[in-house]
Order: sequence, then structure tokens, then C-alpha cells
Amino acid sequence: MAWLVASSAFAEPVEVHLWHAYRGEERTALETAVDAWDDADDSVSVHVLALPPEGFSTKFEAAAPRGNGPDLLIAAHERVGAWSSAGLLAPLDAPPAGLHPTALEALTYNDALYGLPLATKSLVLFYNRALIDAPPATTDHIEALPGQLSDGVYPMAVAATEPFFHAPWMHGFGGGVFDDSGEVALDQGGNAAALTWVKARVDDGTIPDEATGVLVTQLFNEGRAALAINGPWFLGEIADDIDFGVAPLPTVSATGEKAAPFLTVEGVLVSGHARQPDAARRLAEHLVSEEVAVLRGREGRQSVATLAALAHPDIAQDPILSAFRAQLDHTVPTPNVPAMSSTWEPQARALRRVLRGAQSPDDAVRAAQQEFAIVTAPPPEPANPVPYLVLAAVLATAGLGMLGRRIWLARHDIVAHRTAYAYVAPAFLGMALLVVAPFVVGAGMSLFAYHNNEGTFVGLANFVNILLSRDWPVFSPLSFYTTLAVTILWTAANVALHVGIGVALAMLLREPWLKLRGVYRVLLILPWAIPNYITALIWKGMFQKQFGAINAILGLFGVEPVSWFSQFTTAFAANLTTNTWLGFPFMMVVTLGALQAIPRDLEQAAEVDGASGWQRFRHVTLPLLMPALLPAVVLGSVWTFNMINIIYLVSGGEPDGWSEILISEAYRWAFDRNHRYGYAAAYAVLVFGVLLVYSRATDRWLSGGRSS
Repeated sequence: MAWLVASSAFAEPVEVHLWHAYRGEERTALETAVDAWDDADDSVSVHVLALPPEGFSTKFEAAAPRGNGPDLLIAAHERVGAWSSAGLLAPLDAPPAGLHPTALEALTYNDALYGLPLATKSLVLFYNRALIDAPPATTDHIEALPGQLSDGVYPMAVAATEPFFHAPWMHGFGGGVFDDSGEVALDQGGNAAALTWVKARVDDGTIPDEATGVLVTQLFNEGRAALAINGPWFLGEIADDIDFGVAPLPTVSATGEKAAPFLTVEGVLVSGHARQPDAARRLAEHLVSEEVAVLRGREGRQSVATLAALAHPDIAQDPILSAFRAQLDHTVPTPNVPAMSSTWEPQARALRRVLRGAQSPDDAVRAAQQEFAIVTAPPPEPANPVPYLVLAAVLATAGLGMLGRRIWLARHDIVAHRTAYAYVAPAFLGMALLVVAPFVVGAGMSLFAYHNNEGTFVGLANFVNILLSRDWPVFSPLSFYTTLAVTILWTAANVALHVGIGVALAMLLREPWLKLRGVYRVLLILPWAIPNYITALIWKGMFQKQFGAINAILGLFGVEPVSWFSQFTTAFAANLTTNTWLGFPFMMVVTLGALQAIPRDLEQAAEVDGASGWQRFRHVTLPLLMPALLPAVVLGSVWTFNMINIIYLVSGGEPDGWSEILISEAYRWAFDRNHRYGYAAAYAVLVFGVLLVYSRATDRWLSGGRSS
């Protein structure tokens, strides 16, 4: 018995794994609190893992069901509905007393609590004390500001085209995303009234047009915006020389209601697959205790959700934290139901239509409701998998038979060249694992409809819906055929410009009379060397209506500012310009290499025979360039056909999806439209089919019509 007691005294502590995505002061405060608890309790050992915010959710969803996830995680409450429905979270018993009720509400789904609130984040009003004495109390005060400020100063900077930043006015005017019954209702009268008010503020110059988060920061730091609506992350972006204050958002004069932003609650959640759930719950309760909450508020600069900590002098007397505390009582927790993720895109489209004057507020909210209904339509009816399995077995048998026959016929050659085959084998296996296997899995997904990460076999229903335009009318910007036409136009225009500019520059750079040719070659290849997403963001800023460099240059010639993303032609031109800048260096390098193999004697002989410069290029140089140039054109066509970065980052598909291409549409169906992974996979298979037909056609053309 004494031996058993001694053994238990020296038993290994249980391990609790905690995942989070905090950085900087927030991370330091959290780890300090965890270390203190770890040191005080010898029975538990806490392992803390900090992950990048971008991949946090995906990693948890993949790891938890397989037993590789955490016992405890810190995450925003918006995923609680989807995660709890999938069994990824464990419900909690009654929470400790003294937590803010709004924060607890955010972490509740289907009457069950799935986390304890650590911190809250919402939009507030930042104001520049050098430009304005006190923050406006009502929207009437905001409307009066344009006449009180000097020229060149905007009364209020906010990313007005983003639904998250529009939400305070939506709620303040009595609107919302859901109605009283819990159903999505984007066509509420209050939503239209909020759109009307924001449109008027953009038109009268109160809010800058086409403002982005980067532009809001720039205007506020340069003293060109008296007010800015932003969240706690904005504190780290404000310049040191700006004397600013923080206040709750104003009251909407038309309704007497406070402008209420969406509230994000960062909760500590117990995994549904936790290995040590009891120890994880004890640690969660420790992290929301008054002592730790004061530490996180004071050291981590968090707006905590523990009421006793909010009343502590270190937090209550902090002018910034107290402003966030005051705003907390006038917030709307972002709905944590899965349907919420499908409302952002329709809301954004409605906002942008109204702000560019393409639609009235009433029509815009009705269109948003219709779009939501389309993207959340019920999945196709389940299909009988037996015929598909039989067909797959027949095709697999036939394919293996053909492969076996070819191997048998070539058996002597295989034996004779077995060393060469051994060298090729690693590349073959790599292609099979990294290319063929993912493609087969993706193609298989296209036969399913997914809900809460569970698939239902629907056969070819996804393809039928796409090809018969059952979701969108044929001539809608979001239909497959319209998007295919735009994609073909996009690819043809880009490749033509890439080849034209690349060949022209290569012809120029090979001339011996051109000085500093090496310098020019290095400079001209830089657009291709810089990561394309960085280039895309730079060009997007250059196309900004009010402060972009493109409109500034046009202004020198008396041209009015162009809203580049308000109509298809200009949005397409912006995307085309950006991708041309990225693509011509590749064609230039290919052409320069090919030109090295063309003797100048041939061109000189043609010149002696009286051929002009154009004739020499057309009949001598170009035919000799074609063997190298044509494969590059095919490769460039495939790259451009799938160039999602430029579409997504520059135009974002605006206006209303007209500038989307097939691959960006597939992305949106997977991640922006109710996570319809099967539908997105069907899009991807169709993209593969189009490129397969194109590659086979070009292969036949390059081989002179002979089948390969």
C-alpha cells in the first residue's frame, strides 16, 4: 500500500494542449497566465501552441477528429454553430458567475454554452483631437461636420463598402440580418434606410468613396480624417504623433437607437475530442477569472468580458478600454449560425450597387435576399451510387487492361531500358501522389453534396445544375456560360498582350546599338520576379478612384476620376493591365532565348534582297521563333486561365461578378456561398475539361493535324 501511495505522488501530470492565434501583447499576457496556473498545479502540464490566424480554423477542423487536436482552443465565436454541429466542441455546464451576458450569448448555440468569453472586439469611433473637440453624439452631428472642417479633410473615414463596417448603421436604423423568427431577412426596411443614409454621406463627401482599411489608416494618420470607425486592431496602426480619442458610436437620429456594430467574442472552447476535458475546463475557468482578466486587460490591452475585471481601476480608468466597455453594451453578437457565412457576399453586393448608383436601396436589399436564397438552396436529391460504381469498375478494368496490354507489348523495351525507367520512377510516383491522386479525390467530391462536413452522393446533379444554369440565368454574370465567355476573353487578351509586348521588347533588347541592355533586361524581368499577390495589391491601390495614381495621371489631362470597378469594361481593363504587367517578362525571356539561336545572316540576306523590317520579321524571324514560342503560349494560356490572384485581389469580381473567371467562381462556391464543396469541385472538373480540350487542340495544331 505504501508503494502505491508513493507511486501516485510521483505520477506523471496529465497534459492539456491549448491552441491559440494571439500575437504580441495578447500572446504574452495569455502565456503568463497559463504559466502561473501550470506552476501552481503539479497534476497538469499545459502545452501552448501559437498558430497563424489564417490557417487556425482549417487546422483544428482537420486535426481534432483524428485525435491530433487540442483539448482547449481560443477562437472567435462565429464558428461555434458549425463546429458544435459537427461535434468538434463540447458543451459546458453553468458558467462561472460574473461574465458579461452579451458575450455569453455569443458563445451559445441551440441553448447550449460552448465556451467562456475571454475578450470582446467591436468597432468604435476614433477621433482626432486636433481636428474635432469632441466625438459626435448623433448622426445629425456627423452630417453637420462637412461645413466645420477645412478643405481636404474628410469628416469620417470608414470602409463603407464592407458589410462588417456597415453593420452599425444597419442595426441603428432598425435593420439586421435575421428577423425575429431567426430566418435570414436581408430585405428589411431598416437595411434599405441604412443604405440610403450611407449613400448620402458618400455623395456629400462625409465618407471617402471606395475607402479600404489601408486608406482609412492613411487618412487618419495624415490628419485628413476627423473620425475613423475601426476596431481594436486599429490602435497598433495609428501614428505616434496623432492625438486621438476613442468613443462609442453615435446614436442614429432618425430612430433614436445606438449604432450597434457586430461583436466578436474570443472564447476559450473545449474540444469535442479533448483527451483531458476536466483539466481543460478548469484551465478555461482560470483564464476568465478576475485576476487573469485584469492581467489580460492591463498587459494584453484586451477588452475583457469578466465584469469584476471591467470594474477594476486599471481597466475602468483606462480611456481606451473604458470606451470599448461602453460600446459593449450596444453591440450585436455576430450570429454564430452556419447560414451567416452565406450572407456576407449578398450584403456586399447590395452595398456596392447602391454606392455606385447602380440600384436603389430597396431594390438592392431585395436582390440580396434573392441571392442568399439561391446560394443556400437545398442540395440535390440523393442518387443511387450503384450504377456509378459499376461504371467506375468497368472503366477501371478497361483502363487497367489497356495499360497491361501496352506494358506487355513493350516488355522487351522496358527490360532493355530498365535503368532509365528506374530514374523516372521517383518523378512518376511524385506526380501520382501530388497531382493524380488529388485530382481523383476532387473529381470524386464533385459527385457529392456537403453539409456540416458530411457528404451525400448526388451523382451528376452538380454538373447538371451548372450546365443547365439552374442556379443563375444563362446571361447572369454568375452563370457558368457568362463566366466561361469572360474567362476565354480574359485569357485571349492577356496572352495576346504578353506575346506582343514580350516579343517587341526582346527584339529591341537584342539590338547591339542599345546601350545598357543588361540593365534593361534586369528591370524588365522584375514584374515577373515579384510575387504576383504583392503586385496585385499595388495595382489595386493605383486604381482607387479618389487617391489612385492612375486617376491622378488622367487628371493631368483633364479627365474626370474613373470608378474603375463600377462597370465591366473598366474592371476588366484594370485586371488586364495588372496581369499584362505580370506576364510579359516571361514571353520576353523565352523570345530572347530563342533569338540567340537565329543567325543574323538570314535577316541580313533578306535585307540585301530588299525585304523591309516588317517583312524580315514576318517571314524570317517569326517562323524560326515559333517552335519555342508556341509551347510558351500554351503554358501561358493555362496559367492565365487559372489566374485567380489578380481577379480576387484587384477587382474582386466587381461589378456584381461580371469580372469573375471560372476558377474564382469555384473558389467562391467553396468558401463564400454556403461551403458547397461538391458544387465547387464540379466547377473545377469543368475547368479541367475545358483546358484538356484546349491542350489537345493545340497539340494537334502544333503537330500539323496528326494525332499524337
